[in-house]
Amino acid sequence: MHEIIDLRSDTVTRPTAAMREVMARAEVGDDVYGEDPSVNRLQQRAAELLDKEAAL
Repeated sequence: MHEIIDLRSDTVTRPTAAMREVMARAEVGDDVYGEDPSVNRLQQRAAELLDKEAAL
């Protein structure tokens, strides 16, 4: 039998210990001021994929 994975919402799932560790070590910053490295990478990647200038 297959394990059922509930993907309805992030409020019903629980992160694993490894996920919590990654979250605790994540480099973060204020995205409004362009200081969040993961948001900056996401915006850059989206601009590249869509062949657009970075505009956000």
